[in-house]
Amino acid sequence: MKALCVFTLIFNLGLIFSKVNAEPVEDKEALLDFVNNLPHSRSLNWNESASVCNHWTGVKCSEDGKRVVAVRLPGVGFSGLIPPKTISRLSALKILSLRSNVITGYFPSDFINLKSLCYLYLQFNNFSGTLPDFSVWKNLTIINLSNNGFNGTIPRSLSNLTQLEALYLANNSLSGKIPDLNLPNLQQLNLANNNLSGSIPQSLKRFPSSAFVGNSISFDENLAPRASPDVAPRGESHLRPKSGRRIGETTLLGIVIAASVLGLLAFLFLIVACCVRKKREDEFAGTLQKRGMSPEKVVSRNQDASNRLFFFEGCNYAFDLEDLLRASAEVLGKGTFGMAYKAILEDGTTVVVKRLKDVNVGKRDFEQQMEIVGSIRHENVVELKAYYYSKDEKLMVYDYYSLGSVSAMLHSERGEGRIPLDWDTRMRIAIGAARGIARIHAANGGKLVHGNIKSSNIFLNSQQYGCVSDLGLTTITSALAPVIARAAGYRAPEVTDSRKATQASDVYSFGVVLLEILTGKSPIHTTGGDELVHLVRWVHSVVREEWTAEVFDVELLRYPNIEEEMVEMLQIAMSCVVRMPDQRPKMPDVVRVIENVRPNDSENRPSSGNKSESSTPPPPVAGEN
Repeated sequence: MKALCVFTLIFNLGLIFSKVNAEPVEDKEALLDFVNNLPHSRSLNWNESASVCNHWTGVKCSEDGKRVVAVRLPGVGFSGLIPPKTISRLSALKILSLRSNVITGYFPSDFINLKSLCYLYLQFNNFSGTLPDFSVWKNLTIINLSNNGFNGTIPRSLSNLTQLEALYLANNSLSGKIPDLNLPNLQQLNLANNNLSGSIPQSLKRFPSSAFVGNSISFDENLAPRASPDVAPRGESHLRPKSGRRIGETTLLGIVIAASVLGLLAFLFLIVACCVRKKREDEFAGTLQKRGMSPEKVVSRNQDASNRLFFFEGCNYAFDLEDLLRASAEVLGKGTFGMAYKAILEDGTTVVVKRLKDVNVGKRDFEQQMEIVGSIRHENVVELKAYYYSKDEKLMVYDYYSLGSVSAMLHSERGEGRIPLDWDTRMRIAIGAARGIARIHAANGGKLVHGNIKSSNIFLNSQQYGCVSDLGLTTITSALAPVIARAAGYRAPEVTDSRKATQASDVYSFGVVLLEILTGKSPIHTTGGDELVHLVRWVHSVVREEWTAEVFDVELLRYPNIEEEMVEMLQIAMSCVVRMPDQRPKMPDVVRVIENVRPNDSENRPSSGNKSESSTPPPPVAGEN
């Protein structure tokens, strides 16, 4: 019996040991050889000491962890030739995505070894030469080689891919006739904008004409590009009856009236359609696409790297602009500087995309400001991960914070079932937000201004401390009208032009947030009689009448022994919202006095150094404002 137990123990240890050592060593070496020999502008967390299956960006392994089965590295900035005998050593690879890079050269001949390949995405690169013999890849389901420089003819070997469901070869320099590809499972086809000639083979006539436009192809009557609505069917007369007699005046008048009514209805329909379309554009119609903007239009074939989605150093997201535009999107809120969206990408990655409006600076000034904002690494500042600039779109990409904003926590519908925001959490929000603003004020030689501090721009980080977002946008956007700028109640009285916010006005706005945390009331709210109440004025009046206890949120009354701390925090808030800017404290001083309210918290606070990717898990929404 004892021997059996020992055997069982050894067997179980063997299983555990085999799982721990299931790392695909040879595949790992192949990937390191690939990335170390192909220049790229974005850093990857491909650390030799880390697990390739659990930590490497863009890499997925089989369930048993013995082989790499997927490599997705779009938009990493790869340039040059794919090093031979690197990727091709991943013989179990099923998915390969290297799209939206600047890879050059011929289609790698050693990819012939990737016989398990099912999905191949190499679009938006600078490949050249002829297409390969596809007969070796029996499992290919999707091929996307569009937007490259491939030439020569379309290989007939594609007919051997019986599993093929999608084939994209648009925007290349392919020539010759289109082969008769008998692919019964093919559902998507795009051969547009090449140098193809001849006619469309019978097997491909089921696809729309848009799949073949931009070539010297003859369209027969079974596949007309578009029939003009103004041309009547041949041999059919519009206004002449069968008898050939002329139409009477009464009949003609009736036709004119009917035509007028139909024209009016068509006009009304057009207006409704335009309104619906505009609404869908504002909400991205469930995606991040604007005006029907396809990724092919956004990312031009000859686009240079500076016009792509720019990721900051240390960002390990594995997606590109095309992924972002195709992501499902949910509106988080409409703020001062634009709309914020929660975007869920195909691989499950969730980010916040801020779509800026009224940007009044050129590309160079925009990029310089993004560099300043993106350089800030602090646990209490929402990190800018990437940005995009074009004539029509300016986007900013942040992590998604699942706990929502402080505004939502404070002001969500009160009543039975509501979980109140306790005092400890409110203190951590205040401490964290103060530290974050102080760090922002220290950036750019001590000149950076947030300019839009409010509770909807503060979130809880992974340590449950306040984390500030949406900074540094006032200088690159158009000025807001004073009425609009002050409507939220956070603006300092001296700020009449939103572009001229100062660090002192940031302190005022933070003071309003503190009052919001203490009172549970919005900066501008209405009383039972619909009277508009400004929070700062109301608190001043209550304190002046020495009814200080009436200030605090009734939800805080359930917590014992916090009265002294609440009064101290109220005094700090009041010092921040004094009318004269030069009488307000500096943010480092605000941090110090808040930390003195609760010294133990100051001693155990998170490190104020730079935040590393490994030390902070994917945070729980930046950008709601």
